[in-house]
Amino acid sequence: MRIEYDRDTCIGMFQCVAEWDAFEEDKDAGKAVLRDSEETEDGMFVREVPDDAELDAKFAARACPVDAIAVYDDDGEQLIP
Repeated sequence: MRIEYDRDTCIGMFQCVAEWDAFEEDKDAGKAVLRDSEETEDGMFVREVPDDAELDAKFAARACPVDAIAVYDDDGEQLIP
């Protein structure tokens, strides 16, 4: 499973931070940060989700009020949103 985070879309509600510890607050920028991610294009960050964190990653994606977080299964099918 992998997660994609669009930092440009993020509005800094930090609900993802409450759901999964891979997200951190960047109060200076007013945006969340996805730790251990790779920037694939300007403002888009991607990382693999460990098996023991899949539920947390899904909750983080569902909690985002602006759908800045997407979760994909191992076959590349988008699960959330």
